[in-house]
Amino acid sequence: MLSVTHVCKAFHGRSRSAPARAVLHDVSLALAAGDYVAIMGESGVGKSTLLNLIAGLDLPDSGRISLDGIELTALDDAARTRLRRARMGFVFQAFHLLPHLDVERNVALPLSLNGMTGQAAAARINEVLTAVGLADRRHSAPAELSGGELQRVALARALVHRPQLVLADEPTGNLDAESAAEVLQLLRTQLKRDRAAGILVTHSPIAAATADRTYHLTSAGLTLAATPA
Repeated sequence: MLSVTHVCKAFHGRSRSAPARAVLHDVSLALAAGDYVAIMGESGVGKSTLLNLIAGLDLPDSGRISLDGIELTALDDAARTRLRRARMGFVFQAFHLLPHLDVERNVALPLSLNGMTGQAAAARINEVLTAVGLADRRHSAPAELSGGELQRVALARALVHRPQLVLADEPTGNLDAESAAEVLQLLRTQLKRDRAAGILVTHSPIAAATADRTYHLTSAGLTLAATPA
């Protein structure tokens, strides 16, 4: 479903004479529907860069990335934006909720962007808020919620349009251990229910252990972690 093939990415400084800084080298990854993987690695090794490339927010210098047979690297900006809105969901460490919208309207945003409104949208919102345990907080403002509740709203927003691929960048980094465990369990449960593929970027071995398999990203590339005996 997701194919990342021999991807390389380097960043150039402001000066043309400065050498490029290689971030990703020969990275390959393949996910089927329902696969849930974790990617670990030291800070600065390119984990977030890899997510940005998979999301089509940036383009690799070489290599190919395709989602369900559609090659992102062959699309223009507008086409990548449409694909991202329709087929991907995102969960971030910083939540990124709109403070002037209540829970329900924050969750509704991906549906609105994809043209779904009315009773169909209301039913989908109610379904996902119930799944994350926040149906009774639908009219609350983000400022009225705890950190764990905020991340559950962000998770509901990422899943409400039933994306094929969910990208989670350190989603539990700002949470206490109990809230983090709840969010990780919800993420896994919903991915498996919808048969969506998921990529979790994390520094936490505990978080990574909730995925089906774990990869380590280094300057040499992406390698599958050994499974404990």
